[in-house]
Amino acid sequence: MKPNEIKHFDHIVIGSGLAGLTSAWHLAKSGRTVAVFTKRAIDECNSRCAQGGVACVMDNSDTFDEHVQDTLTAGAGMCDENAVRTIVEAGPEAIREIIALGAKFTTRGELGHTDHPEDFDLGREGGHHKRRVLHAGDITGAELERAMVEAVSKLPNVTIFENHIAIDLVVSARLAIPGANRCFGAYILNTVTGEIFTTLAATTTVACGGAGKVYLYTSNPDIACGSGVAMGYRAGAKIANMEFIQFHPTVLYHPTIRSFLISEALRGEGAVLKCRPRPNAEPVEFMHKYHPMKSLAPRDVVARAIDSEMKRTGEECVYLDIRHHSEETLRRRFPNIFAKCLEAEVNMAHELIPVVPAAHFVCGGIKTDVAGNTSITGLYAVGECACTGLHGANRLASNSLLEAMVVPRFAAEDIEHKMHFYKSTLPDEKAALNWTTGNATDSDELVLISHNWDEIRRFMWDYVGIYRTDKRLERAKNRIKLIRKEIEKYYWDFTVTADLVELRNISTVAELVIDSSLKRKESRGLHYNADYPYLDPEMECVDTIIQRHVGGSR
Repeated sequence: MKPNEIKHFDHIVIGSGLAGLTSAWHLAKSGRTVAVFTKRAIDECNSRCAQGGVACVMDNSDTFDEHVQDTLTAGAGMCDENAVRTIVEAGPEAIREIIALGAKFTTRGELGHTDHPEDFDLGREGGHHKRRVLHAGDITGAELERAMVEAVSKLPNVTIFENHIAIDLVVSARLAIPGANRCFGAYILNTVTGEIFTTLAATTTVACGGAGKVYLYTSNPDIACGSGVAMGYRAGAKIANMEFIQFHPTVLYHPTIRSFLISEALRGEGAVLKCRPRPNAEPVEFMHKYHPMKSLAPRDVVARAIDSEMKRTGEECVYLDIRHHSEETLRRRFPNIFAKCLEAEVNMAHELIPVVPAAHFVCGGIKTDVAGNTSITGLYAVGECACTGLHGANRLASNSLLEAMVVPRFAAEDIEHKMHFYKSTLPDEKAALNWTTGNATDSDELVLISHNWDEIRRFMWDYVGIYRTDKRLERAKNRIKLIRKEIEKYYWDFTVTADLVELRNISTVAELVIDSSLKRKESRGLHYNADYPYLDPEMECVDTIIQRHVGGSR
């Protein structure tokens, strides 16, 4: 199906999470037109699910140097120190900015503290040596997203397209336009009408979020299919460090309540991880065997420790014990988590919370600098789909919301500085229409989509999860090669639907994770390969880069 219409804007933003809306807000300040495309409702995103908070130096007892050091330590020798420092030092201004837009963070007074009640209540999470996590109860992401939705919705030069999914990027390499690869916009599917159209713009910002749905068990919502990374790869952008997939250690273990994250902030308030040493025995602490910070160790350490204990004991979950706090305190500090646990028939003030690890955050992504510049001219990437160098081999808790607020401002400043060039190098419209998705015939084999979707997620969990080996990775590689061939043939033969676009993206991201994991012959941060259970000093700060050669109309 060929796109049958062209829409023009100065800027395109793909994704409506915190990074996407912050990008739109900053870009719109110049008075230029901005389009925001989001595959479902504007506030349906990963950002809204974030419970913990924003890591930021806001207390006189804390310093930028300490925040930087905690980030570098968690990142296991893979962070870009300059990027870390730049983002960390820009944090307070980003906090002031979003507060001015209406976001509200919890204060000490709201939690009943009488000393300095007007100060922010700063939490502590795994890997942090100081209390520096601002939060809005235990729904921080939802509060920040609310504030940005309200702010962006008031801007007359921003157009929001809900229920629109980006299929591919418009790039010069695909259109056979000579010169350096340049992004001119995107091909968009209206999921309500089925119409496909082309959107051209001076710049395109990809802010599509994470890829948790590549795995069977995840804390992410259904929309997290890795579309930004997949589109960037197909367009020829450099993709970095996709082997570093963070598994959140504590997702609620329950037969019907899925993907509900139990925030690391509980451990910051003293919750302790416990496991039954044998069936029917009383659960006991175990993290002292794995790390000196015990239950507050970095997430990669905690996730592997839980996985190890579950395999050693044969138990299906471990437990969080926060019973040292009163019910009144827990209801006030963690109202959303408390309510969800009650729904699971667990009163966390009196009972242990059953938890398991689940895929949570992608530390790799489209390779960018701290201003969101990718290897494709005119294409920017922000948020979880980008790899700025902040997170390294393991993300420090609550640094992601910080990055989502800081990098879009840098990107908008960079774009405005280069705007004359971007406006003067747009392609001929006819060239942009030289693209097709296939024959547009209806399919009677929709079972292929659901079957391949389930198979990819299951073998990614089994073979490319917390614990990897070369043999497991090779098995996964063999399977994904076959499935990708099936999907590509299906894609070019039948009508494009949202499900098919997401399946195509999931398969692309899965192969990128597998290939990146096969390239790294060591264990570092979130990537643990039992065949190489050691750090290779020569691999420190060496990115795993994968880039596709692009040419032709596809």
